[in-house]
Amino acid sequence: MTLRPRSSAARRILAATVWLSVCGACLAASRPAERARSAMVAGPEPLAVEAGLAVLREGGNAVDAAVTMGLTLAVTLPQAGNLGGGGYLLMRAPNGTADFIDFRETAPAAARREMFLDPNGEVIPKESTETWRASGVPGTVAGLSLALRKHGTISMARALKPAVRLARDGFVIDRGLERALAAHAQRLAAWPSTRAIFFRNDKPLQQGDTLTQKDLGMTLSRISKAGAGALYSGDLAQALEREMKAHGGLITVADMAAYRPIERAPLAGSYRGYGILSAPPSSSGGVGLLQMLAMLEPRQPASLGPASSAYVHLVSEAAKRAYADRARWLGDPAFFKVPVARLLAPAYTARMMAGFDNERATPAAAAGPGDPLAGEGAQTTHYSIVDASGMAVSVSVTLNDSFGCGAVAGSLGFLLNNEMDDFAARPGAPNLYGLVGGEANSIAPGKRMLSSMTPTIVTRRDPGGAEKLLLVLGTPGGATIITTVLQVFLNVVEFDMELQAAVDAPRFHHQWLPDVLQLDAGGFPSDVVEALRRKGHVVETRPLRGDVQAIQRDADGSWLRGASDARGYGVARGY
Repeated sequence: MTLRPRSSAARRILAATVWLSVCGACLAASRPAERARSAMVAGPEPLAVEAGLAVLREGGNAVDAAVTMGLTLAVTLPQAGNLGGGGYLLMRAPNGTADFIDFRETAPAAARREMFLDPNGEVIPKESTETWRASGVPGTVAGLSLALRKHGTISMARALKPAVRLARDGFVIDRGLERALAAHAQRLAAWPSTRAIFFRNDKPLQQGDTLTQKDLGMTLSRISKAGAGALYSGDLAQALEREMKAHGGLITVADMAAYRPIERAPLAGSYRGYGILSAPPSSSGGVGLLQMLAMLEPRQPASLGPASSAYVHLVSEAAKRAYADRARWLGDPAFFKVPVARLLAPAYTARMMAGFDNERATPAAAAGPGDPLAGEGAQTTHYSIVDASGMAVSVSVTLNDSFGCGAVAGSLGFLLNNEMDDFAARPGAPNLYGLVGGEANSIAPGKRMLSSMTPTIVTRRDPGGAEKLLLVLGTPGGATIITTVLQVFLNVVEFDMELQAAVDAPRFHHQWLPDVLQLDAGGFPSDVVEALRRKGHVVETRPLRGDVQAIQRDADGSWLRGASDARGYGVARGY
């Protein structure tokens, strides 16, 4: 694919000029990206970032650091980091080989298709979000353990060392955790096991308080000594089953013993000559990202300007079509034949955009889903790592909502997910994030629920034809994850934004249903908002979710740049 002739310098000046004119306050508040020569870690919580960086300094590789960070976040970021949830790990080795580990949660064997419906077939409020029945079989420990065995160099005991110490000795709560606890205090207080850990004198812990998690420390110590199997069999699994039975949950010892993470081929695509690796199903992230890029590439979005109504209109129309396909065609490939190749076929993505009108928004009913078979379609956390050898790792883990279902699993000390809400409780019924689904994502025993997580690695071809690392990125944000990754990528490759500015820039989102275009509050001038309304968009302004963690390799390979989203409380650190 041929790059447009406009010079990089000219494009950078144009992008900066546009953003300064419409969002000067945003860029003024954007700190410079962190720079380092050898290795870089970008993550949502400073203690976990330091734990991962320490492993790299000791000579460990990016997977070693990723596993260490993931386990540490289970202690220091309880609203999203976890032992009781799941996620995805995408890695690319210096020689270009790549691997994807799917450790998404699964439905327990006792799960049933209509388990969250009342006798009239209506969704029971909060049943799939705030009860023990909302919890799927956790995959994080098994998945991180597999990654360490396949690609790591350190022991599980070394990876767990900082997590065990921080759980037992405690750490001082920062402003981010204080705000999360306060926002979800009522839901968390409903469970005595949760209240005992995160409350003091009947009030949630505050910034400056020390959070100790003795039971979690004991569980981590058991895993440190005996490996991941300690959680999936024996006393710990039995204790979890007892707690589940006592609170109406479904997970059993047999469910834990049966759980397996899955190695999959990363989803690979391209855009204007850049190589893209992302998440395959059971995630919808990679398919959605590559579909949108395929729809956008022929329309040269850089020519529109990054904050123009024409650009927002174009990208949101592509998103509308991709999310429509998500609802119809995406699910666990072990249970539903996801037509990935057909959804990404150039003829199909071109057909999906055939009705695009520069001046009018396409109504949701007309936007899709398409028929790729014709003729025979928040709370999560993310961190990114690049080591001194050039190995890159992009990891997204989740409990679904902040603090999952809100319940701590008794003496085990970890919070339980509410990932069962990510299934379609009933075809067409929206989940926690307003996403709808159908038969492809219906509940079934052992099935992985559909995710929007989009861990992504981007490469570019050097003059000699070799693929070189360019970007490692991802974000939490529920339904907005895919569009957030898309926009940060476009900010870098189309508008030549500096990495931190690309991450901090105002964002927008459309997910087909509801048929609403969401704009970052205060991020777009009134004339842009009004122009979008004149095109027929129903526009809402709100603070959009997201906490992007990104790393960029300079073209000459001399520097790594790390950016942690200004919307969050994370950091980027390197050496």
